Amino acid sequence: MEYNFFFQVFVFLLGTVIMVPIARFFKLGSVLGYLLAGILIGPSALDLIAYEGHTVMQAAEFGVIMMLFVIGLELEPSKMWRMRKSILGLGGAQLVVTTVLVLCIAMGLGFHWKVGLILGFVMATSSTAMVMQIFSEKGWKDTSAGTNGFSVLLLQDMAVIPIMAIIPLLSDVPMEPNKDIPTFFNDLSSTGQTLLLIGSVTAIILMGRYVLYPLFRLVARFRLREVFTATVLLLIIGVGLLMDMVGLSPALGAFLSGVLLANSEYRHEIETAIDPFKGLLLGLFFIAVGTLIDFGLIYENPLLIIGLVVSILILKGLVIFLLGKLFKMSNSQNFLFSTGLSQIGGFGFVLLSISYATGALSRYITDILMVVVAITMAATPFIMLLSERMVKFLFCPVQIEEKPSAHDVMPEANKVIIAGFGQFGNIIGRFLNAHDVGVTILDNDSDRVDFFRKIGIKIYYGDASRHDLLEIAGAKDAEVIIVALGDREKRMEVIEMVKKHFPHLYILARSESRYDAYDQMNAGIMHIYRETLDTSLRLGTDVLKILGFDENQAKKAANTFLSHDERTLKHLSSIRNDQEYIKAAREVVNELEVIIKADSQAYEKDSD
Repeated sequence: MEYNFFFQVFVFLLGTVIMVPIARFFKLGSVLGYLLAGILIGPSALDLIAYEGHTVMQAAEFGVIMMLFVIGLELEPSKMWRMRKSILGLGGAQLVVTTVLVLCIAMGLGFHWKVGLILGFVMATSSTAMVMQIFSEKGWKDTSAGTNGFSVLLLQDMAVIPIMAIIPLLSDVPMEPNKDIPTFFNDLSSTGQTLLLIGSVTAIILMGRYVLYPLFRLVARFRLREVFTATVLLLIIGVGLLMDMVGLSPALGAFLSGVLLANSEYRHEIETAIDPFKGLLLGLFFIAVGTLIDFGLIYENPLLIIGLVVSILILKGLVIFLLGKLFKMSNSQNFLFSTGLSQIGGFGFVLLSISYATGALSRYITDILMVVVAITMAATPFIMLLSERMVKFLFCPVQIEEKPSAHDVMPEANKVIIAGFGQFGNIIGRFLNAHDVGVTILDNDSDRVDFFRKIGIKIYYGDASRHDLLEIAGAKDAEVIIVALGDREKRMEVIEMVKKHFPHLYILARSESRYDAYDQMNAGIMHIYRETLDTSLRLGTDVLKILGFDENQAKKAANTFLSHDERTLKHLSSIRNDQEYIKAAREVVNELEVIIKADSQAYEKDSD
């Protein structure tokens, strides 16, 4: 059946709206809901999309591209260094062992070693999108299963770059020219194409250093959120287009761009800008995977396909489990880890497509493996659901929530967030850092962020009044937020947002004036710090000492004034807009004079 683009989009979204809530209601997870929606609307069921839905599927693949961009953003060099054992050790071992094992089995079955090597590459990949989504939904990202899983998936994603460059070299058949790729690329030899691919990756790395940072700094100065978002999308699409022109996956280009911006002060703001697009398009990707399950081909070759699926899941799961034991993971975590990564990932589709296009694999093998890859991905939510129940039955349920070891996990989120790093927030930040208190600093002034970055202070650009940005900055795990912004209205926006979305946080707020403090107190904030109060009292105390007052007497007078002022602040805040305010304020001033005089007379009697 042929349908126009808008109908295809409507069907995809309708499937999402219906099937995902149903799957979540039965605690099956959203990923399985997307897959079921894809099967339902695909060619094997209602045939509402069939293979004419390629345009929507291309949009869905953009969600995977964005996800890999975000994964790259999270890979700060310092974090990667701390995770080097699990990335290079566990991840590298999984890739090598799985590839070599499949190669040996394929050669034993009579396949050429080149075909066996390609099959090994394909089988070694797992679905980053699916695994991380499931682990995130179940709250396992910070367990050893989650962190080690992330390390293995990361190594796989990075390894796909050279693998895609190697596959054309394994083909004995010249690759058919692609009209979408410039002629000069098609005219190059395999070695020349490989060198061009390496050169393109190098160009992206250099661009990140000398183009991206200044570009985002310039855009941030205009403080136009929609332009900032457009710049991020322009970057992802532009780099993806460049990679596609030289025959590489756009997803890999996006991943590299993310890595280059991982240490940027704009990291959190970038994540926030693309998060809505990523979530929706990633869901469409899972639906597209569901539509790829060709039940007709399964019907023609049931034993072969089912046998391959079961063999791959068992073989790969066993390899990962043994490696997990070698790296001293607990049994419960290792079980979740190995079953979670036992499927073949989305890059399997990419590698198979390239292999077929270069003539390295036949059409029959490619079609069979395409179905096998889709089925292993579709089976993953069921496998994880079963694995979770088995772990709860075989092991102590608490072990599922086990925290990872210090060697496997990135450091926990900082307990303190500072919103605003002007003169007020700067002093607080330096004081806390001097006492080894980790802080996450946010500021919406790009020039200020750039300056502090240059002098070695880790600060991020972003609007702290956005709850999605604070969530990315670690507000769910933090304990304290210091609202030190210079803009009075923006301070109140942050306070109201934090009270609504992160009620567990202690809010300590900067106040420029008494009226500012009234607003904050009426909003329920009890930790209010007026920036001129302490300094003014210190100055007043020094004046008294210069005029001959005893030092203790001057300090006592200041403490009396401060106690009285804080006590009356709450009362006056409740009537600040009433006609009674002036009268009450006059009474407070008179009351203070009486109290101070009484204290002064009492001090003089004690001195005598």
